[in-house]
Amino acid sequence: MHQELKGWLEWLGMEAPVLTALHGDASGRRYYRLENHAKKLMVMDASDEKASVPIFIGVGWRLMDAKVRIPTIRAYELNKGFILLEDVGSTHLFDFGALDNPSVYYEKAIKTLVQMQETPSKGLEPYDQSFLLNEMNLMLEWYLKAHLGQKVECVEGRTLLSAFMLISKEVLAQPQETFVHRDYHAKNLMIDSEDEIVVIDFQDAREGGITYDLVSLLQDAYVLLDARERNRLIKFYKELKGIEVDEETFMRWFDFTGLQRHIKILGIFARLSIRDGKDAYLDNIPLVLQYILEVAQKYPELQGLVALLTLEEQDSVGFF
Repeated sequence: MHQELKGWLEWLGMEAPVLTALHGDASGRRYYRLENHAKKLMVMDASDEKASVPIFIGVGWRLMDAKVRIPTIRAYELNKGFILLEDVGSTHLFDFGALDNPSVYYEKAIKTLVQMQETPSKGLEPYDQSFLLNEMNLMLEWYLKAHLGQKVECVEGRTLLSAFMLISKEVLAQPQETFVHRDYHAKNLMIDSEDEIVVIDFQDAREGGITYDLVSLLQDAYVLLDARERNRLIKFYKELKGIEVDEETFMRWFDFTGLQRHIKILGIFARLSIRDGKDAYLDNIPLVLQYILEVAQKYPELQGLVALLTLEEQDSVGFF
């Protein structure tokens, strides 16, 4: 147990704090529930990522100003990397994904998303072409080369670059200057005691396209929604948001944004396994690949990417 963390809590007036470690996320942050206190509280230990703390607080304030429900920040210590937060429980949207009818919670999540997109994005780092390409290159370096051990020849490299350039162009064709959570999925949306959505893990927010968080929610790496239900929820978002473009254009935005995100995720999941020893993320790679191939097969201009990934998938039998 982190004695410095306990000392900080005692300095805040909490006598002999009893802390229970909670399951962390893909980052280096650690979370603890404060067990012996009247108020429901938890503490984030970001001492290994101190630079993320002021960013977390700044983005949190933006969200609270926009009336988005997040765990209330009770106290923080920038120099040590500690944040004391409201404890909103342990129930995630993910826990409702297996229900026969999770629609009511997904509709709430979309309403929360529309509200969240009212959050001012000025001053946040942009999702520009350079960043989009850098994210997709994670797939080349960590998934194809490091995880599968593939030698990417010149022709394959050109095929990937061509696909990545096209995808980034299409992602940037949609309305930009929107607050983007970047990981708005079922494990980062909690359900509080009032049955309301609570948004967590928002510190990596950027300014970008309107469909990014919708893709994160409806093409979740951890939850496979029924295709008809997904399409219904896409229309629900579009109508709620009041987006006046034809359905084909909107679906193209959605599809290409999904491709960019899932290509990146292949690289991130492989990196989490190889670099950080978090092998459980490999179990989610087949679903992410499925999303990529299902969407890319709809577009003739992406057949080179489909051929490359289908070949790699066949060659990697036994990896998963």
